[in-house]
Amino acid sequence: MKVRKAVIPAAGLGTRFLPATKAMAKEMLPIVDKPTIQFIVEEALNSGIEDILIVTGKGKRPIEDHFDANLELEMNLKEKGKNDLLKLVEETTDVNLHFIRQSHPKGLGHAVLQAKAFVGNEPFVVMLGDDLMEDRVPLSKQLIDDYEKTHASTIAVMKVPHEDTSKYGIINPDGQVEKGLYNVNSFVEKPEPEVAPSDLAIIGRYLLTPEIFSILENLAPGAGDEIQLTDAIDTLNKTQRVFAREFKGKRFDVGDKFGFMRTSIEYGLVHPQIKDDLAEFIIELGSELNQKKQGNETTKSKKDTKEK
Repeated sequence: MKVRKAVIPAAGLGTRFLPATKAMAKEMLPIVDKPTIQFIVEEALNSGIEDILIVTGKGKRPIEDHFDANLELEMNLKEKGKNDLLKLVEETTDVNLHFIRQSHPKGLGHAVLQAKAFVGNEPFVVMLGDDLMEDRVPLSKQLIDDYEKTHASTIAVMKVPHEDTSKYGIINPDGQVEKGLYNVNSFVEKPEPEVAPSDLAIIGRYLLTPEIFSILENLAPGAGDEIQLTDAIDTLNKTQRVFAREFKGKRFDVGDKFGFMRTSIEYGLVHPQIKDDLAEFIIELGSELNQKKQGNETTKSKKDTKEK
């Protein structure tokens, strides 16, 4: 069966970005000039996805507005001959999007469960907005290609530093079916490094079969007293094969302040309108910081000499 549908959970409170997210959806924070959620939607479309469900929550209406038509803005741009900007605006409206509210944030597994009626009896992709993936072939498309060969659920994973395993769901691999595609013994939610079965972490792209929904409906809360998608996938793996695809491209983590700033800078350095000015600014800033550092070291050296 063809994979036609994607689910994007976007109901989180965005507490890591307060106070900016007090009245603004975290998913609407821009990387240079594009909201993070637009990167996710574009990956879905570039992977051949036809229908997208965004699971929202309180304060997420700006996401719906972003992908809706703005006739006044479009008319204004057209009248002023700003055709390049008009094209950018129209790109966000030609998408087959659906929305559903998650009234109570009970975890990622609970958010995915809200998509049961939308998905029906089809395989589907889950795409998390905290991870922007860059590769020659979109990561979601890689998972879809794997499904077309195996007809099984496939989870994207990536090697992380061993000391960071407690931040992720981790797989316990059991050999490779082919290069980069792993059999999986079990999935473990956020294990401490001393008990982590591997360094292969789940990174926010999942291709799942619809059997996941009956498991989520009966799943007890796990870590953080939430319905954990990783726990549901581990249960699914006991009755049907679940594979893991190792991602070899570049992952941008925009789920915290430093990752978001780093991503903004890296994207800015390739943005056609600002890349040259930004590169020049970074060079100047680096020079200033080096001078300040050398000045501090000189001051400290003089102080140490005087005390002697």
